[in-house]
Amino acid sequence: MNRQKFTDKFMAAFFILAIIKIIGILAQLFHQSFWSVVGTLVIFAIVAFIIFVVLMQLEKKEKESNSSGKGRNGGGNFYLEASLFDKIRNKYEELAQKYISEKDYKRAAKVYMNLMKDYYRGAKTLEDGGLYNEAAVIYLKKLKNKSEAANCYEKAKQYKKAIDLYKELEQKEKVGDLYRKMNDAKNANIYYQMVVDDYVNNSQMVKGSLIYRKKMELPDEGQKILLKGWEEDRDAFNCLNNYFANIFDVKKLDQQIQELYQKTPSEKKITYLEAIKHEFKKDPKLQSTTRNIAYEIIAEKVATRSEIVNELKHFNPDDEVILKDISRYKTGRNRIFRN
Repeated sequence: MNRQKFTDKFMAAFFILAIIKIIGILAQLFHQSFWSVVGTLVIFAIVAFIIFVVLMQLEKKEKESNSSGKGRNGGGNFYLEASLFDKIRNKYEELAQKYISEKDYKRAAKVYMNLMKDYYRGAKTLEDGGLYNEAAVIYLKKLKNKSEAANCYEKAKQYKKAIDLYKELEQKEKVGDLYRKMNDAKNANIYYQMVVDDYVNNSQMVKGSLIYRKKMELPDEGQKILLKGWEEDRDAFNCLNNYFANIFDVKKLDQQIQELYQKTPSEKKITYLEAIKHEFKKDPKLQSTTRNIAYEIIAEKVATRSEIVNELKHFNPDDEVILKDISRYKTGRNRIFRN
């Protein structure tokens, strides 16, 4: 089959399909509004005209090519088909972009979905145009993308529909967030508690405490989780550091630093020392307590960990005598080892 025959057959098929499409559009009058059907018919008419013009141009070029006796090899058919479809697709793209520039997002989306079969770009166009409900339907029914659909329902403030999808996706914190937007604190806290339980089971104690503090407004419960993480050695340093950071009353913090130290086992005292270095810098009123605790820990551990004497400078930053004592201690210890 030469290129001329291919174009003739394509044009014939195009007219048949156009007639069928027009009948199908008119049939929509039974379940859609008159102006919606008219809009679809106008879009189709424009596109059909564009395709007809492209076909006529190709037919003209083929006649000129045939009359010159060139391009009669078998590979020409493939090139012709590719060229034809590329041109039609480019025309569709131009039409869609024209509608977008006019902020007619519905028509642009119809071009992408009905003519180019690109449902993702159709849904994205609707979303960009603020048509969130329509976009959600396409994401859900055509693309099976529950996450994008839920996001669009959320933007449309269709929270119940979004919640149903987020539940299916097991995004518990998101479900809690949307219940809170609906002023449903009871259900919000049910899902937030699920999130906390998951974090605790995975030893992510700090994250669990943040849910209590930031979203459930239960700061005391958050502190309990941090204390639990410290005591059970589950991300111990970060738990203790955050536990201290959440106590804003300096007097109470000073008391807690002393009380927790009394309960700290020997094997965790190095970690405790690291934590109180931050507290020492926080407020001058904490320096006496933290310095004394640091001295006790250093004295206890220096026999097995000589390098711990370097920690003294953190608690005496302006004391040059301490720095010299540290230097003399290290020099004397090195001499002992050499001898």
